[in-house]
Amino acid sequence: MPNLPDVVLWSIPAFVLLTVVEVISVRLHPDEDAAGYETKDAATSVGMGLGSLVFDFVWKIPIVAIYTALYELTPLRVPVLWWTLPLMLLAQDFFYYWSHRGHHVIRVLWACHVVHHSSEKFNLTTALRQPWTTLTVWPFYVPLIALGVHPAALAFCSSANLVYQFWIHTERIDRMPRWFEFVFNTPSHHRVHHASQGGYLDRNFGGILIVWDRLFGSFVPEVDRPVYGLTKNINTFNPIKVATHEYVAIVKDVKAARSWRERTGRVFRGPGWQPAPAPAAASASATATASASATTPATAATAEETTAA
Repeated sequence: MPNLPDVVLWSIPAFVLLTVVEVISVRLHPDEDAAGYETKDAATSVGMGLGSLVFDFVWKIPIVAIYTALYELTPLRVPVLWWTLPLMLLAQDFFYYWSHRGHHVIRVLWACHVVHHSSEKFNLTTALRQPWTTLTVWPFYVPLIALGVHPAALAFCSSANLVYQFWIHTERIDRMPRWFEFVFNTPSHHRVHHASQGGYLDRNFGGILIVWDRLFGSFVPEVDRPVYGLTKNINTFNPIKVATHEYVAIVKDVKAARSWRERTGRVFRGPGWQPAPAPAAASASATATASASATTPATAATAEETTAA
């Protein structure tokens, strides 16, 4: 097994220091248009982060078992060397992009990831607002294990990706140099990702690199100031509700569904998916529209006659 450091553990002091610096910066030089800090919101984000450490430990048990079995079955092996590690980081970031994108466009996966977007603030504590149901992530990295990447090496790369994304959760940095903005994920790109405006929704999925978004058509630059949170905010600081509210909504929608097609759509289609109206309802709507169109000229004529009179 490769002897690789625990990147997240070693980064905790930096997380704390940078957060303190950001809080002081906001207090000394507030930006009236920025989302800033709120004590309850920040506490919820930290609580979600601590809870994720506990739940991730539980989920790792079956995931490590599956990855280990797949690793033993594949004849391929990628050694952990100074030159292979950057390639593994690159490959992990590529699959992270698709995992992240998938967790935005498939509702049952979104139920996990929505936790990270539930804050109406955007600061370094938002980076800590992590889900407690990350059991949905592991299938996206199966190709790496099948290609011979050791599970421990994959865990190291995933941790490095997570640590990189900490610093991009801030409004205190405007833009990085142009070349950096073109290649890497930055606070500007990630502010777009956390915004709830229509033109910003489901954009900028990259982890370390933003080039995947440029290649696959999901990149949008920051132009208007983002409004953070969800299209329908949950208005709660209860960690249990933050972690589970979308799963509860899915269950309610499935129970209320009128067909198996609708039930499937409520789970596996996009978060905003709605079933097509029933034929009878659609026909009634069309009839009402046609009727309204037919009476409009007469109404207009009557109005003109009244005006003339």
